[in-house]
Amino acid sequence: MRIESFSLSSIVLNLASLASFFAINSLFSRNHSLFSGLSFHVFLFIPPFTRMLLQNSRYTLGGVDVLEVVEEFGAPLYVYNADTIHRQFTRLDRAFSGIEHQIKYACKALTNVNILRFIRQCGGGLDTVSLNELHLGLQAGFEAKDIFFTPNNVSFDEVKEAIALGAQLNLDNLPMLEKLGQTYGGSVPVCIRINPHIMAGGNEKISTGHINSKFGISITQLDDIVRVQKQYGLDVSGLHMHTGSEIVDTDIFLQGAQILLEAGRRFKTIRFFDFGGGFKVPYKQGDKETNVEELGERLAALCHNEMKQRGSSFYACFEPGKYLVSEAGLLLVRVNVIKQTPATTFAGVDSGLNHLIRPMFYKAHHDITNISNPEGAVKPYSVAGYICETDNFAWDREMNEVREGDILAFHNAGAYGIMMASNYNSRPRPAEVFIVNGKAHLIRRRETLEDILRTQVVLDL
Repeated sequence: MRIESFSLSSIVLNLASLASFFAINSLFSRNHSLFSGLSFHVFLFIPPFTRMLLQNSRYTLGGVDVLEVVEEFGAPLYVYNADTIHRQFTRLDRAFSGIEHQIKYACKALTNVNILRFIRQCGGGLDTVSLNELHLGLQAGFEAKDIFFTPNNVSFDEVKEAIALGAQLNLDNLPMLEKLGQTYGGSVPVCIRINPHIMAGGNEKISTGHINSKFGISITQLDDIVRVQKQYGLDVSGLHMHTGSEIVDTDIFLQGAQILLEAGRRFKTIRFFDFGGGFKVPYKQGDKETNVEELGERLAALCHNEMKQRGSSFYACFEPGKYLVSEAGLLLVRVNVIKQTPATTFAGVDSGLNHLIRPMFYKAHHDITNISNPEGAVKPYSVAGYICETDNFAWDREMNEVREGDILAFHNAGAYGIMMASNYNSRPRPAEVFIVNGKAHLIRRRETLEDILRTQVVLDL
């Protein structure tokens, strides 16, 4: 047996977590009725290894043969592993155990209702950025009080609907705070998103806390926030920040946290501080990741010191999105053609930027494994899509020999994969499969031409 490489720390973490997995099995078993539509029982046992394993020349994920999943459901196909999501949730929950806290899954990363239900089983809440995400959360069984509504540049009508539904409001601009005060006075608790003017994140498109960002109210406008709060008697229940995604420097995160805590001294009604998310996961061998254990220890100390100064306690909130679901997901594609050019050898696949736009949009790296030929000689390939744009997933990437008909697995495809997918070139979006308790379940069927035409209105010309 050969096991695909993974870090010693991840092995230790998974072995250390195994005891806790058994401890919560009874909890999940008592609540398995939430998943009755999928006809499975949740977490009778959770394997300690949550990445693909190679055994007898066949890859498995969560105890399921990956090629058999493709044979059953076709390609291209998104596949998510429940064990990995739970591992990530447990690690984060433990990392911040030094302070009372809530984990609010930033569901824009992946909103399939089955994923939401599973994360609720883990003990999480939700962070939503649209009314539809809010409604999906309610359908998944979350209580409205456990759902944040953190919109950006929406109409006040959307804010009023979120209030009517009972969600926790999180606003990021002064005009909206003014309207909230004029309409509701201090009867609706509100969290306020602050822009701490900190540059963080792996790409300019996912850096949200710098001075030129559209997100949040500038920390330099704190006096204006206080003025509006006093004018209308607003109940400021919390302060929020989110500096960006893929943060690896805990000092930068703590710098933002310190700014937020100091700003909170201006408001006596604070019950919590929401420190956002952006925790980085590794995308390739040797890649950096956020040391959440170190961050949790240092942030807890910072918060306890602040509580002493305030003379009152508060709890912390965190909003992981990619951190929970990225490593859980694979995009499985089929090779249509091997094309040799003077510059490179292309492996042309039955997918493209319409299914996974991150490499083209963010220049994101996704490891690619040829799961059909794991023992083949290693050669360089440029993996390209079938869209009428330049949609190369990778250039000159070394992998086991690729042949027509082989299945390639794109790793770290659980976050912002299917969510950013489109019908570009009038192609359908893939199906989704969720592996839970050693069984693969279809959780979204593949689209058809009829789906693409469903909302079009044909004129009699």
